[in-house]
Amino acid sequence: MLSQQELKQQAADAALEIVEQVAGPDVIIGVGTGSTADLFIDGLARFKGRVRGAVASSERSAKRLQAHGLAVFDLNDVDHMPIYVDGADEIDGRLHMIKGGGGAQTREKIVASVADRFICIVDESKLVERLGAFPLPVEVIPMAVAAVSRTLARLGGRPAVRQGFTTDNGNVILDVSGLTIADAPALELEINNIPGVVTCGLFSRPGADLALLATQQGIRRLARP
Repeated sequence: MLSQQELKQQAADAALEIVEQVAGPDVIIGVGTGSTADLFIDGLARFKGRVRGAVASSERSAKRLQAHGLAVFDLNDVDHMPIYVDGADEIDGRLHMIKGGGGAQTREKIVASVADRFICIVDESKLVERLGAFPLPVEVIPMAVAAVSRTLARLGGRPAVRQGFTTDNGNVILDVSGLTIADAPALELEINNIPGVVTCGLFSRPGADLALLATQQGIRRLARP
């Protein structure tokens, strides 16, 4: 039986096959954050000289890319990327996701918005019937933590400040457990409209375009309905 680490590697390798298809001297790849994204970055090293470089969704990913000798571009200098590759903490059959376990969901969402396709790389444990077992990360401006927490509680959530953590944007993460997420796009919009919220970790407006789901039987591909 394959370990979870081996499954993550399988998913990363499947995404690298797509990089092989889109690679070119002017191509810039969008790269996410997290343990599975780290494996993708390590594999992307072999494309040095075959792609122009990458845009990273976090300082962590930028440093890992640079350590492999890959050029890292500021998103403000990039107007097109064929793909953005990232993991997820949960994903459902509609390719709606919860992300932000690493606290980078705001930059992930911004970088993904510039790419033609969002490719989600996950192992089979991340596929769920309904989102919400994983606490929903919400990035909040520090002065608004108490106010946002009260509003999230009224929505049925139990927000908790992620201790000892500050986002790359200098903000706080509230991890919200207990939410019933029956309509992810509606809840994403509602939370993102709370004053003081930078963005929440729901990725459903839109979600992923393609999920590469690593299973014991190989890669299962899920396309957006």
